[in-house]
Amino acid sequence: MFSKIVVAVDGSEISARVIQVACDLAKTAGVPLTLVHVPQSETTALAVGAIAGMHAAMAMPTTEQIEAAGQEVLDRATVLAQGYGCNDVTPVMRQGEAADTIVEIAHEMDADIIVTGRRGLGGLTSLVLGSTSQRIGHLAKCSCLTVV
Repeated sequence: MFSKIVVAVDGSEISARVIQVACDLAKTAGVPLTLVHVPQSETTALAVGAIAGMHAAMAMPTTEQIEAAGQEVLDRATVLAQGYGCNDVTPVMRQGEAADTIVEIAHEMDADIIVTGRRGLGGLTSLVLGSTSQRIGHLAKCSCLTVV
C-alpha cells in the first residue's frame, strides 16, 4: 500500500481534516507521517496582522515572524496527528512556492502519496495563481489525495 506519506498543512481549518485522513491511512498501513508546511508571506501577513490588530496590507511580516508562524502551524499539526493516534510524525518546514516545494520534498523522500486539502489559506492567491492542491496533482510523480 503506502510506505511514505507526505501531508501538506497550512494551519487552515481543512488541515485538521487532512491530518485525520492521513493518520487513518498511516495507521492502516503502519507507516509514519511527514507533515510539510511551506509558509507564505501573504497568509502569514493575515495571521500576524490579525494577532497584532493591524491591517495585513500595512506591514508584511518579517522572516522571523514567518518562521515563528510556520513553526506554530507545524507544532499544532503534530499535536493533532498525535491526537489521532499517529505518534511517528516528522515535521518539515521549507521556504519556497508551496506546491513545488511540497512535491520536491515528496520526491526527495520517495513518498507514495501526498495528502492535501482542497482549499486552504490561499483563497485569494489561488484565484490568481491556481490551486496548490491542483498544482501538486500536476507535478507529483506519486499518488495524490485531495481532502474535502
